[in-house]
Order: sequence, then structure tokens, then C-alpha cells
Amino acid sequence: MNKSDLVLALSARTGLSRTDATKAVEAIFDADAGLIVGAMKTGAKVQITGFGTFEAKKRNARTGRNPRTGEEIRIASTVSPAFRAGKALKDAVKNITL
Repeated sequence: MNKSDLVLALSARTGLSRTDATKAVEAIFDADAGLIVGAMKTGAKVQITGFGTFEAKKRNARTGRNPRTGEEIRIASTVSPAFRAGKALKDAVKNITL
């Protein structure tokens, strides 16, 4: 399911127009100004009970190896988005066969 499919499904399920459903999806998930990203930029966690938790995690600087040369390299610290699925979501997909 991509963003367009999500908008159509939200529109069908809630009776919202496509325009309103698009605004709702973008308000939550937009990479620049969405509610989830906005909260993570301030260092807050976004916890949706039964679904999961979105948060920004810091990875400390570390020493790694260049796979081609074997030379040691310094990897700078970074901040990355992380998602941890909640119990209800895990249970919902537990028995799916792919």
C-alpha cells in the first residue's frame, strides 16, 4: 500500500473526500511538516497504543572498517528514525504467511 492507496482507503472508510483524506494523511506523515516528524524533531516519542512507537535514536560515533581495503575508518555519530511495533500490531501479523 502506498500513500495514494492509503488516501483512497481512508476516504472510503471514513466518508471523507479525497482532498480531505489527503490532507489528513499528509498532516500525519509528511516528511517535512508532519505531526510524527515534528514531534521527533523535538526529541519526543510518538506512541500510538496498540500500533507502535516512533522515535529518534542517536547512534554514537564508532570505528568501522572499509570493506574494500580493510582500513579502519571513523564513523560519525548520527540520529536516525526508529519504529518499534506494539504488541497488538505484532499479534495481528503473527500468523500471516507470505
